[in-house]
Amino acid sequence: MDEKTDAVATGNPGSSADPRFAALPARPGKIVAVHLSYASRADQRGRRPQHPSYFFKPSSSVAASGSTIERPAGTELLAFEGEIALVIGSTARRVSLADAWSHVAGITAANDFGLYDLRANDKGSNVRSKGGDGYTPIGPALIDAALVHPDALRVRTWLNGALVQDDTAAGMIFPLTQLVADLSQHFTLEPGDVILTGTPAGSSVAQPGDVVEVEVDVPGGPSSGRLVTTVVQGTADFDPDLGSLPAADDLQRAEAWGSREAASSRLLSERGTRSLSERGTSETKRAEPTSNGGEARFDSQGRSTTGISAALRAKLEAVPVAGLSAQLRKRGLNNVHIDGVRPLRAADSPDRESKLVGTARTLRFVPNREDLFASHGGGYNAQKRVFDAVGDGEVVVIEARGDAGSGTLGDILAIRAHARGAAGIVTDGGVRDAAAVAAVGIPVYSSGAHPAVLGRKHVPWDADLTIACGGTTVQPGDVIVGDADGVVVIPPDIVEEVVDAALAQEDEDAWIAERVAEGHPVDGLFPMNAEWRARFEAAREASAAVSGERPATQTQRPQGTATLEDREAGR
Repeated sequence: MDEKTDAVATGNPGSSADPRFAALPARPGKIVAVHLSYASRADQRGRRPQHPSYFFKPSSSVAASGSTIERPAGTELLAFEGEIALVIGSTARRVSLADAWSHVAGITAANDFGLYDLRANDKGSNVRSKGGDGYTPIGPALIDAALVHPDALRVRTWLNGALVQDDTAAGMIFPLTQLVADLSQHFTLEPGDVILTGTPAGSSVAQPGDVVEVEVDVPGGPSSGRLVTTVVQGTADFDPDLGSLPAADDLQRAEAWGSREAASSRLLSERGTRSLSERGTSETKRAEPTSNGGEARFDSQGRSTTGISAALRAKLEAVPVAGLSAQLRKRGLNNVHIDGVRPLRAADSPDRESKLVGTARTLRFVPNREDLFASHGGGYNAQKRVFDAVGDGEVVVIEARGDAGSGTLGDILAIRAHARGAAGIVTDGGVRDAAAVAAVGIPVYSSGAHPAVLGRKHVPWDADLTIACGGTTVQPGDVIVGDADGVVVIPPDIVEEVVDAALAQEDEDAWIAERVAEGHPVDGLFPMNAEWRARFEAAREASAAVSGERPATQTQRPQGTATLEDREAGR
């Protein structure tokens, strides 16, 4: 390793009897880490925070250069994060930006390891996911803060000798001095405290046998030397009787690897694991613009953010599902109906509005097996995570294999979805406390009511992946529309075309209905022959002349005029 001699020993590093703290003046009283601070990382995650946010790491997680870190048995997502670490030299309480740097004694390299398999269970605290023994390597040497400008510092990370992270403090959203000053207005920073200042883009997953190196320096100037950590495989299992178990899903894989594409590629090429790409190509297309008035993508919390514009939503709410179904059939899509589900209505409100329009957020249950329910059914399981994360305008779509022999949700989860702004819930399983669920005020479609709890039939298994619900495939971001006739699934890239064609057909059908009500026979009128078609076009021209609008010509009409077979089969 090239450990440059111009790194300065600050505060007598190595004086501690504990070798873990060899690079520090002493065992730190507290370690404060920043969630998101680099513009490159923010761009990668798809969000830019307005203010810095933080979490604590225990000092027992500190390790020296040359140490090993265990990836626990039964886990797959141990991610590295090369960072600039600041060591506080003098007490700081409510210090100004101008004075903040004077309270920093030394700078060194750190690796903020995190186990994404435990991230969802921590719900933001990072206690277990980032607090494990050896999860905060620091060192190997300190740079004297008085000798460098904070913006001149650079952090680089190598994975098995390949450079994977390279950025400078000048690329941070929040300057290093701001982090010190901000923290000091909330609590006292004491000598020896460490601030981990966030990681740039390029953080990814390390496998057993990998060597991760981090260096902080000023190009052409002082350096911390390379902080070296080797990943090894742990053998001890977590005890399910003591707490929640690790669990990896597509969201955590994407976050840990840096992107869904990276997760899919690595899992396929190196481990043969069933990957994201095997679950449907749309999951790798969600960063691309679509024709549905928005973008098909996931946000940083993993929520499907396929946008439905207000105008598109209004059109989808106006057109019946039967009309959409006919247009989907014209385009060769016959298997887009979620069969066997009906709208749930409150007993005291039989006319409750049940029209459903939104984008899919998926949840999968597997058949109950007692040992699997013990490991996946309790705690902050996949079911609870989805209902806690569902976003505005999304529809929770649940795969329960058409088995209505137990509930797949109850009133508490319905209330949570409603409070989060969800557009509705669709399950091909049962609903518990059906009257209370219906009274919540959110559209719910199910296979029926059942009093039994989830564990009688189902284990909540995974989320945000391609599922089968009511005999059709549903992918995150698909457009879901339901009414009294049932629920259809519309691919987002054709939804605008489908709804416009359905609305055009509805106008035509309304005109035909008026003629039938006047006493005309349906023969030749439904579907229209050439004579009736000419009358219809003339009526449209006259209506447009009155309103001042120019009607579309017959050749300009959206694809919507059904064939004789379609129309007679549908009416």
